[in-house]
Amino acid sequence: MANIDQRHKYILEQLKLHGYVKVQELSEKLNASEVTIRKDLKFLESKKLLTRNHGSASNLTSIISDKHIDIKEKMQAEEKIRIGQAANRLLEANDKIIIASGTTLLAFAHAIDIQDNLTVITSSVKVSLSLCYKPNIEIVQLGGSIRKNSVSVIGHYAEGMLESLSCNKLFIGVDGIDLENGLSTSDMSEAHINKKMIKAAQKIVVLTDSSKFGKRGFCKICDFDKIHQIITDTNAPQHIIEMIRDKGIEVTLV
Repeated sequence: MANIDQRHKYILEQLKLHGYVKVQELSEKLNASEVTIRKDLKFLESKKLLTRNHGSASNLTSIISDKHIDIKEKMQAEEKIRIGQAANRLLEANDKIIIASGTTLLAFAHAIDIQDNLTVITSSVKVSLSLCYKPNIEIVQLGGSIRKNSVSVIGHYAEGMLESLSCNKLFIGVDGIDLENGLSTSDMSEAHINKKMIKAAQKIVVLTDSSKFGKRGFCKICDFDKIHQIITDTNAPQHIIEMIRDKGIEVTLV
């Protein structure tokens, strides 16, 4: 059995390599009980070296900093295109959908090629501009104050509009997906309007690239019991995907 310093060194090395570790696998590799491994993880978390999850641990992610949409659009661009294409295949004739803000949602808007009638309600100005030249798509642009980092609408005017709507599907993005904390975003106003969107939709579909797993944003959006499907790329950590599926949520890997 490795001593405590050796275990801590190994755990941190594995985190650096893979971004996460599982208690069961560490127990087997280090020939230590799961109780001992959990104590190691608790200690390392107290030193702000990692974040513990259920049965695992992830790289420490301090509260995710907010980035401008022009910067985020260049990150994981190919993965976002594949996610958007997969989301496009969920659309049906005469759907009335909500598209939230975010670069993965914008990739989805670019991918929409349905020829039947479609109604899109969105807080994202860029999504509206992307779809406005398609004659079969009716666009309802939510009104209110513009949040410049996301080029999207926030505030009580937009929230009031959502309270009077009922839609088939909501396509929403996140800044973090954490097994303990659920879905989160980096901005309080975005989180608030996202909650209103969830109440207005029958099916909630999360579009997110794999880099968001095991991370937390400043503001919680909702728990997993509010969502129905996640579409992400194949680099998503398998053990987290399995745990999410165990919650009865459909996960599509692209």
